[in-house]
Amino acid sequence: KILPRNTAPTTPPQQHRPTMTRSKEALCRSQSMARNRVLVLACIAISRQHSLASAFSPQLKPCLDNSIMSSNSSPRSRLPTELFTSADESSSSASSSTQPFDEKAFETDRLTKDAAAMNEMKEVATKEFSKLRTPWKWRIRKAVWDYLEEKDLAQFPRPVHHRIPNFVGADEAAERMSTLPEFQAASMVKVNPDTPQRRVRHLVLESGKTLLTPQPRLRTGFFSTLKHGTDAIPSDVRIETLTSSKGAAKNGTPITLYEKYTVDLVVVGSTAVCPTTGARVGKGEGFAELEWGILSQQGNLDASKVLVVTTVHDCQVFDGGVEEPWKSVMAQQEQDSDSEDGMNEDGTNSQTPFGALVTHDVPVDIIVTPTRIIHVPNDSKLPKPSGVYWDLLSPQKLAQIRVLQELKKRTEEELGEALPSGPEEVLPPTASRNRRGGGRGGGRGGGRGRGREGRGRGRGRGRGGEGGR
Repeated sequence: KILPRNTAPTTPPQQHRPTMTRSKEALCRSQSMARNRVLVLACIAISRQHSLASAFSPQLKPCLDNSIMSSNSSPRSRLPTELFTSADESSSSASSSTQPFDEKAFETDRLTKDAAAMNEMKEVATKEFSKLRTPWKWRIRKAVWDYLEEKDLAQFPRPVHHRIPNFVGADEAAERMSTLPEFQAASMVKVNPDTPQRRVRHLVLESGKTLLTPQPRLRTGFFSTLKHGTDAIPSDVRIETLTSSKGAAKNGTPITLYEKYTVDLVVVGSTAVCPTTGARVGKGEGFAELEWGILSQQGNLDASKVLVVTTVHDCQVFDGGVEEPWKSVMAQQEQDSDSEDGMNEDGTNSQTPFGALVTHDVPVDIIVTPTRIIHVPNDSKLPKPSGVYWDLLSPQKLAQIRVLQELKKRTEEELGEALPSGPEEVLPPTASRNRRGGGRGGGRGGGRGRGREGRGRGRGRGRGGEGGR
């Protein structure tokens, strides 16, 4: 206690009114200002969401909880002094009167806890989403996407998450693919519209073949055909201007569901592939499977004869778990295993991370990388589907694609009965657009059904799931 000058302590010190020195007064003002700043931060956090209260220091969290609970019942705002009141009030007061508030330490603590809370929410969301999809495809997608970004094996557009990744060496793989006898003999080649297969589309046109390419996500139409050196596309038109999605839409000839043509070869992009069975993991939206189903149902593609080729980076080909990213995939699978004998319900086992495919999943026949060509053995190759599996097509996906709505309506009219509808689903996230940075992401999965040819009109049965592109 500080007594007035020239005053003798004739009475106990506690009976005298203490005075405050200038330094003590400045300290109190500083503490008050700091508390007001913290109050602002706390109010911002409260306005965002209650769960972020865990991002603040332990003594602040109960006060934030109380503020949220009482905000609807009491119009009075809480004062800074009330906000910092703790259960141990005397201890807190003594501490604040002897030490100034460390704003830097508080901010560091807040940011650390905020990051931890966000990571926890991301993990929870990932686990919840994995319940909706077969987890083995999710596990593979994330590992491959992360590895391509981490090792800088990806090209624009980035990040590669939720995309068919544009890998380093995509053009070299396309050139190698063009040496295949199956490619050289084909007259019409269907190629996906993704960036890593842009050189493939260029080589199709350069070779005088007809290119069949879908509108991205079938949003604005169905397919377009392009052939260089024709009346529609004269030879003086630069091929480079035709190979982008915009160029194909601008210069291509739109075709309808009911036109007659024959596809000789299909080239798809992939996130990962198995060289033993041909199992393919795309980006999770299932458009490659839908396009295959429509073409085979309409008689434009013979599912039993047409070969499927994919171009990928070498690291996207399963190597048995010897190198990354597959070593990590197998380690994660072992950690998540639900069986002591190594055989899991999703079809994965101790030898492969590729589980059972869904009925509509389209496996590949030939895998082409910048360094090699891999033919999937006939004795272990998975069968291909035929037709559209309406009982696997969710109302959400059907609502996105007009051409499918038209096909279903026409088929129902021809059959004189309603076609089945698939289960409800949460549509997967799409890749961020117009970005040139790195990043991390996630994905989804699928599963495999039984032999799948000759289903006709797409009325086959099978368990639900989702596919590739």
